[in-house]
Amino acid sequence: MRGLRSLSGLNDTELVPQSRLAGPMPWVIAIMVALTVIAAAAGLAASNVARNAADTLAGGVTVQIVEADPTARLRQAEAAAKRLNAVPGIDAATVVSQEEVEQLIEPWLGGLVIEGQEIPVPAIVDVRLREEVTGEKLGSLRRLLREVTPNARVDAQSTWLRPVFGAIDSLRLLALALVGLLAAALAAVVLLAVRNALGTNRETIEIVHLLGGTDQQIARLFQRSVGFDAAGGGAIGLGLGLVAVLLLGQQFAGLDAGLVNGGALGWVDWLLLALVPVGGVGLAMLTARWTVLRALRRML
Repeated sequence: MRGLRSLSGLNDTELVPQSRLAGPMPWVIAIMVALTVIAAAAGLAASNVARNAADTLAGGVTVQIVEADPTARLRQAEAAAKRLNAVPGIDAATVVSQEEVEQLIEPWLGGLVIEGQEIPVPAIVDVRLREEVTGEKLGSLRRLLREVTPNARVDAQSTWLRPVFGAIDSLRLLALALVGLLAAALAAVVLLAVRNALGTNRETIEIVHLLGGTDQQIARLFQRSVGFDAAGGGAIGLGLGLVAVLLLGQQFAGLDAGLVNGGALGWVDWLLLALVPVGGVGLAMLTARWTVLRALRRML
């Protein structure tokens, strides 16, 4: 055991002669961590968008007054808002101004006058309920407004964005799948590097065994060396990933869109991103230990 202590006390490069941050593995790990940070940030942003949109639209109802005559349309909208404000369970019912409606549809139509004919635009009443909108509540509101304005159309605001929510869920699943694939790729890189080191240092390992060294002690040497390499690569990858996320965040912030702005990352999200290289180091060390122990059992 005295000889073993002298061998185990040497620098790890005596057993794994690959200088840290000089071989390809740390740089491959840096790339994996950077891509994982970007994928995780995209998934977190998509989750924030879905959550904020769902919270905003949970109690929202839109009433559209379809009437060709502008005067009658405005009168019916005001009557509908007055009637709804008197209903228990409704926080507020507000008639959306014509200017706001025109601003909303201008990106889609480009204007309200086509070939000299003005396009009739429905009047809109924004309704906020104290509780979540259900089909039963929508039905009661339709029956209530039928007496005031027979041409009113009542819709839950969340139904408009149902396809968007479906796309966001797909993006979240895609981000999760990418994180899983990158983790598997990182483990594969470590596995191949450790196997290569084991083959190169087979004679040294046999000598350590003859001196009384155990598989656990040999595995710790590899595990420690891989941990240092993974930590260096993870730190570089984290820096690159965060820079990319910040640049992308500035680009999306420039869109000034309400739905996109809801995806801003909070401090908890940034903390989770900072833990990505920690998870990478842990995965690399566990993979190295498992690979060494399995190889040593076959070797002896």
